[in-house]
Amino acid sequence: MRRKILAALLGAAALAALPAHAQPQAYPNKPIRIIVPFAVGGIADTFARAIGIKLTEAWGQPVVIENRTGAGGNIGAEAVAKAAPDGYTLVMGNIGTHAVNPYLIKNMPFDPLKDFVPIAHVLDAEGLLVVHPSVPAQNVPDLIALARREGGKLSYASGGIGTTSHLAGELFKSLAKVDIVHVPYKGNSPAITDVIGGQATMAFATMPTVLPHVKAGKLRALGVLGGGRTPALPEVPPIGDTIKGFDVSNWIGLFAPAGTPAEIVTRLNAEVQKIMRSPEIQKRLESEGAKFIPTTPQSFAAFQRGEAEKWGRAIREAGIRPE
Repeated sequence: MRRKILAALLGAAALAALPAHAQPQAYPNKPIRIIVPFAVGGIADTFARAIGIKLTEAWGQPVVIENRTGAGGNIGAEAVAKAAPDGYTLVMGNIGTHAVNPYLIKNMPFDPLKDFVPIAHVLDAEGLLVVHPSVPAQNVPDLIALARREGGKLSYASGGIGTTSHLAGELFKSLAKVDIVHVPYKGNSPAITDVIGGQATMAFATMPTVLPHVKAGKLRALGVLGGGRTPALPEVPPIGDTIKGFDVSNWIGLFAPAGTPAEIVTRLNAEVQKIMRSPEIQKRLESEGAKFIPTTPQSFAAFQRGEAEKWGRAIREAGIRPE
C-alpha cells in the first residue's frame, strides 16, 4: 500500500511539473533583430541603434541592428513582413515604407497596413520651408501671394520624386492653390545647395539639413512643416497656421510582422516609450532637430492609416504615377 501511495504521489508531482516545462519562456529569451531599411548613419539608423543598446541593457538579450537597403526601403521592410511573428524580427519603418510607397511603387511586395502591427511612433524629424534670402517673402502668406502673382515662375527643389520633400511641396501647392515648379534632385544635399545658390526658389527640408544654413543667413525659414513650433527656431510658425490641413511629419516608427502577440507588442511599446523619454535620448533628439511622439500601438496604427490616406490623396491629385 505504501508503495502505491508513493507511486501516486510521484506521478502527481511529475504531472504538476509538466505544464511549467511546457510553457514557452518569457519574451525575450534570444537575440532580437531590428532591420533598418535605410543607410547607416541616417536618423532611422541612429535611433534604432540607440534603442537597441537600451533594450539590450534592460532585457539582457542582444539586439542586433541590420541595415538592408534598397527600393525605397521596401527590401528591408519586406523581409520583416515575411518573418515569423514572434517579436524577434522588427523593422524601423518610416513615412515611405509604411504610408507612401504603395502609391509610388508598382507591384508592392507587402501591404504596409495589413502585413505589420505598429509598435511605437519613435520620432518626427522636424522640417522647414526655406527660401533663398533674395526672395521677397518674409512669411508664408507673403510667399503664397508672390506665387500667385508670378504664376509658375517660382520653383522648389526636392531630394527626388516621391521623397518627403517632394510630397510636402505638392501638398503645399494643392492646399494653397499655387503653381510652383518642382525640380527633383538626386538627394537632399544637392537640392539645398541649389536653393542656397539661387537656382531654385525654395525647399521643404529636414531640420538638420537646413538649420545651419538658416543660422548662417544663407537661407530664410518661413514655416515649420509639422503641427507646432520648434525649439530650434521658436519664432517661426507652422505652415498649418496659414494653410489649414498642412502638416508634414517625416516620421519613423517601429513595426513587427502582423500576428505578433499583443502582449509582446505592448511590452515593446512600453520599453521604447521609456527609452525615448530618457534625458540622454531627449538630448540626442534635440541635436537632430527631432521630437519623440508618445503613442500606444493602437494610436500609432490610427496615425499610420491617416497618413496613408492623406498622402494617397495628395499623390493622386498631383498626378504622380507609380513607377
